[in-house]
Amino acid sequence: MMWLKGTIGGCSRLVAAWMAAGLAVAAAGPAFAQEPDRIFDKSTVWRPLTPNDKLVVYGIDDPAVAGIACWYTQPEKGGIKGTLGLAEDVSDISLACRQVGPVQFKDKVKQGEVVFSERRSLIFKSMQIVRGCDTKRNTLIYMVYSDKVVQGSPKNSTSSVPLAPWGTEQPPKCADFLK
Repeated sequence: MMWLKGTIGGCSRLVAAWMAAGLAVAAAGPAFAQEPDRIFDKSTVWRPLTPNDKLVVYGIDDPAVAGIACWYTQPEKGGIKGTLGLAEDVSDISLACRQVGPVQFKDKVKQGEVVFSERRSLIFKSMQIVRGCDTKRNTLIYMVYSDKVVQGSPKNSTSSVPLAPWGTEQPPKCADFLK
């Protein structure tokens, strides 16, 4: 039983430390107080005794720009690992953002500022939605990507929202609200 030396409950101390760190990060949740709204899902892989793999559509409002909403679709693993939150979800995430009301900037914004962030695996991977302003075209640009601590991910999607009049209100110029 020499192999048990230096273990905690049958797990090595290193694995236990990694698991504790991952659970702490997962418990922290998104970088912002806003939780995305789960709109609907569609099963993609049937599993007989555990939850299916799914594509899930979520909606969020831009926390700094009223009148803008984004929807993203991401795959979620089912099975035992998915149910326990141990599965690493793939990086394929699509994004669509639209003007849904009169646009009002709540404060100054930065190019590439994070709008929403979420963990995609226990420790290593996260998904980010960032915002920028195309000043020449008065258009907000949103990009979703996933990053990985050990190795980056080229998977990304971009959506643009040209700022347009809403009713009788003229749209603001996004350039006026850049830090």
